[in-house]
Amino acid sequence: MIKLDFSRELRLLTPAQFKYVFQDPQRASSPEITILARPNQEAVPRLGLAVAKKHLKRAHDRNRIKRLCRECFRLLQHQLPHYDFVIVVKQGIGRLDNQQIFNSLDKLWQRHIRLARKS
Repeated sequence: MIKLDFSRELRLLTPAQFKYVFQDPQRASSPEITILARPNQEAVPRLGLAVAKKHLKRAHDRNRIKRLCRECFRLLQHQLPHYDFVIVVKQGIGRLDNQQIFNSLDKLWQRHIRLARKS
């Protein structure tokens, strides 16, 4: 049975892990969201989030975006390649509703799946 949890092993936790992804990433972008990816040595994909105060002033707005990103990752984790992913939020994300954000993330995840199959 497939588990759809989001445990500690599926998260990027340290600055060194984030730095590794930022050094030489594969990118998939939309106007509001960028997903950076880099292969890891783990047996699972891992997720990190970069949601800046600069783009979303209120904490509840940042939390909503992070919650949607984690949920989308959690549902697709078994289809994703064994990469470290960092989701970077850009200006204008606050104007999108939950369904638009979820659809945008889904397209970007599918692009990363295709890129991983090519390489």
